[in-house]
Amino acid sequence: MSEETREAARPSIYEFLDNPIAPERIEEMSFEAIDRERGEHNMTPEQWVVTRRMIHTTADFGMIDDVRFSDGAIESGIAAFRRKCQLYSDSNMIRAGISAARLSLVNPGYTKDDVHCYIADPEVAKEAKAARLPRSLYAARRAKNILDGGVAVIGNAPVALMEISRMIAEDGVRPALVIAMPVGFIHVVESKRELMSLDIPYIALDGRRGGSALAVSVVHSLLILAGEHGE
Repeated sequence: MSEETREAARPSIYEFLDNPIAPERIEEMSFEAIDRERGEHNMTPEQWVVTRRMIHTTADFGMIDDVRFSDGAIESGIAAFRRKCQLYSDSNMIRAGISAARLSLVNPGYTKDDVHCYIADPEVAKEAKAARLPRSLYAARRAKNILDGGVAVIGNAPVALMEISRMIAEDGVRPALVIAMPVGFIHVVESKRELMSLDIPYIALDGRRGGSALAVSVVHSLLILAGEHGE
């Protein structure tokens, strides 16, 4: 093998090791790249903090066109976290992804137990099996008391989002914020549009896109803003 061939076949990790970048600097460079490439938008600085982290999570600048903020949504979310509101997530992936350390920086009383998910609860599974309906429906119903004054983080289940909208409309449940980002093809767009028609603080991603990682990125953005703005 010639020297040129050996050089061409050299695994790329060696180039990185020759010119290492610290993990925090990689994130900084990523945000700098997003700021350079973002184009024009009409967002407030706080809305851009949220959207920029969503772009960082997906490498998709389409977030700029499709993310939706109700009036006062960011302020309501920040205030809720500062008073140590409870969080409801529609998946254990979201529960695992939300940083307890970041929560505790905003309110030292926070622990991981303040992030709730009932999708694997045996009673929820039993009810869903008997009714032949998604577990996410019954998990959302069980979270009713948490949702009233809490933050709902929905990244997977449109049925959960629809049930939350019903509880808002019919039961008078008032979440401090709904992060509405279920992903998929069935009931997804409709569930987001219904939620956005209600008089409730929300941050939503219009269309079919969404997912756990995006929903978590919004929570972390709000926690960062809560810490930066202080009391």
